[in-house]
Amino acid sequence: MSFNNDTIVALATASGAGAVAIIRLSGETAITIANASFKSVKNNKSLLKQKTHTIHLGHIVDGDRIVDEVLVSVFKNPNSYTGENVVEISCHGSVYIQQEIIQLFLRNGCRMADAGEFTLRAFLNGKLDLSQAEAVADLIASDNEASHQIAMQQMRGGFSSEIAKLREELLNFASLLELELDFAEEDVEFADRTQFKELINRITFVLKRLIDSFAVGNVIKNGIPVAIVGEPNVGKSTLLNALLNEERAIVSDIAGTTRDTIEDELVIEGIGFRFIDTAGIRETKDVVESIGIKKTFEKMEQAQVVILLFSAEEFQTESQRLILEIEKIKNRFPLKPLVIIANKIDTLNASETEELKSKIDNIHLLSAKSGIGVEALKEKLIGFVNTGALRNNETIVTNTRHYDSLLKAFEEINKVKAGLESGLSGDLMAIDVRQALYHFGEITGAITNDDLLGNIFANFCIGK
Repeated sequence: MSFNNDTIVALATASGAGAVAIIRLSGETAITIANASFKSVKNNKSLLKQKTHTIHLGHIVDGDRIVDEVLVSVFKNPNSYTGENVVEISCHGSVYIQQEIIQLFLRNGCRMADAGEFTLRAFLNGKLDLSQAEAVADLIASDNEASHQIAMQQMRGGFSSEIAKLREELLNFASLLELELDFAEEDVEFADRTQFKELINRITFVLKRLIDSFAVGNVIKNGIPVAIVGEPNVGKSTLLNALLNEERAIVSDIAGTTRDTIEDELVIEGIGFRFIDTAGIRETKDVVESIGIKKTFEKMEQAQVVILLFSAEEFQTESQRLILEIEKIKNRFPLKPLVIIANKIDTLNASETEELKSKIDNIHLLSAKSGIGVEALKEKLIGFVNTGALRNNETIVTNTRHYDSLLKAFEEINKVKAGLESGLSGDLMAIDVRQALYHFGEITGAITNDDLLGNIFANFCIGK
């Protein structure tokens, strides 16, 4: 990744043909370079003389040749996304036109932007802190309401402002501890230990809440994998189709139709669920089917929720065997949320249904074919996600790097807490305080290095 002051250019919209494309330039000479190839429709105006945040109609020209009719938006530093001079050119979405304009600017002094370089410059120029910059990538990648809400909250600075406030308070006490070192011979305390202990307790509480929120944040960001398992021909594929409201999986009366896993996503109340229709679990000599069954257990291991499906019809004649199978799954995955479903419930009468409910605790009754109980199942699934923090607009951590830094800061704060309780000297506590401050700084970018920035922004799309 380049860290210089070149003027950069890139396509800011998705690659490929479309109605309109936007080409973005950023750098000290961005307006000058754009102006050299711009001819306004009226008054032969110069972009260099225009006010910031203005839009101008004209043509991009290459010598005497008109490349396209465009709208040019001008943003002058420091009031732009990157904090530099920025020009955005809205042209027609032909791939040929896009490339012609970009190649023209490359010949006139621009270079192609690296992935994420516009946002990197925004960070380096103080327009965003590092956690806000990372939220830009999360916002672009958000594919459901919940992940969008979290990314927007983080981009507005909710998370970073909470960390920055704690860091500032801790920094004040760190300064007082450092000051005590200068008066070590006089044995004085500038840092009030009672107030310091209150601050450490408050930081501990906030850090624990943020660390705990990662479990929810990771689920929201990546979706919840749900494995649908059961014996062959109990309606697993029909259930998947009913949940997705489309014919995604092959449905057949022939046992063992599903030989491999089939995956698809569904958003329920803003939370993404990734449903996995697996091969039926049974004893078989079919080599291909055996591989599918092996994959079923692998997917159950990876899933956060397991839906165990059996046929309500079959329960009438084989209740003991099915109850034993349910217990086997429970024993194999004791910590995994398990939803036990009796499918084809529409084939039972009222007394048979009551008998079924009495023999299996928390049984969910459903008919995948007719849709009975499908909506209730969706409500049950959303109950596995703690959406309280999301509804209350609390800060939720979704970034693994932030989570790692929070864990390290929490470890150092616990050392400080132990030091206060044991009466440790200020010089020794100051070491742990400095380490905690370092990990706080890693999150917001107050402390960083080129390798870290390179790793973060390399995951961005080019043009952002």
